[in-house]
Amino acid sequence: MKEKRKVIDCRLFPSDNKCTLALSGTEEEVLKAATEHAVSSHGEKDTPELKEEIRKMMKEESD
Repeated sequence: MKEKRKVIDCRLFPSDNKCTLALSGTEEEVLKAATEHAVSSHGEKDTPELKEEIRKMMKEESD
């Protein structure tokens, strides 16, 4: 069975820059890309706590 894809969508979370980026892929792919995006576009620090928050925000992609 194929791994379920995960998604995260900036539109669902408050941000000063009204970001509309959405990412999908495996959990690890989304975690890596979302962490890089949070640091470069939202001024976050790359910490274990940030990664845990990102994991909590991910949803399974609907078919």
